[in-house]
Amino acid sequence: MVSERKQLGGQALRFALVGVIATLLHYGIYYFLQRVINVNIAYTIGYVLSFLVNFYLTAYFTFHSAPSWKKLTGMGGAHAVNYLLHLVLLNLFLWLGVREEWAPFPVFAIAVPVNFLLVRWVFKEKKKGDML
Repeated sequence: MVSERKQLGGQALRFALVGVIATLLHYGIYYFLQRVINVNIAYTIGYVLSFLVNFYLTAYFTFHSAPSWKKLTGMGGAHAVNYLLHLVLLNLFLWLGVREEWAPFPVFAIAVPVNFLLVRWVFKEKKKGDML
C-alpha cells in the first residue's frame, strides 16, 4: 500500500504538471485576447477554456479517477472560489502598477497552491466510515 505522504507527493507533482499545462493555455488565451478586448473578459475566457482541459487531466492523470458530474460540480465550485481570488489578485496587481501582460504571474503563484488544496478535497476518495 502506498503511504499517504508518497501519494500526496505524487498527486502534487501531477497536479503541478497539469497546472502548468492549464496555466500556459490560460495565459496564452489571455495574452492574445487582452490586446483586443477588456482584460477581465480575456482573463475569464482563458480561465474557462483552461478549466475544461484542467478538469479532464486532473481526473484521469492527477487523481487517477473517472470524471463525473459530481466531481465536475465540486471542481467547478473550487474553481469559482479560485476564480474570484484570481480576479481580486489580478486587479490588485494591476492597481499596484504591474503591467497587464505580467500581472497574471503573481496571481498564479498565490492562487495555484490554494486551488490544489480545494481540488484535492473534491477528488479525495472517501474511505469506509467517512461521513458525507
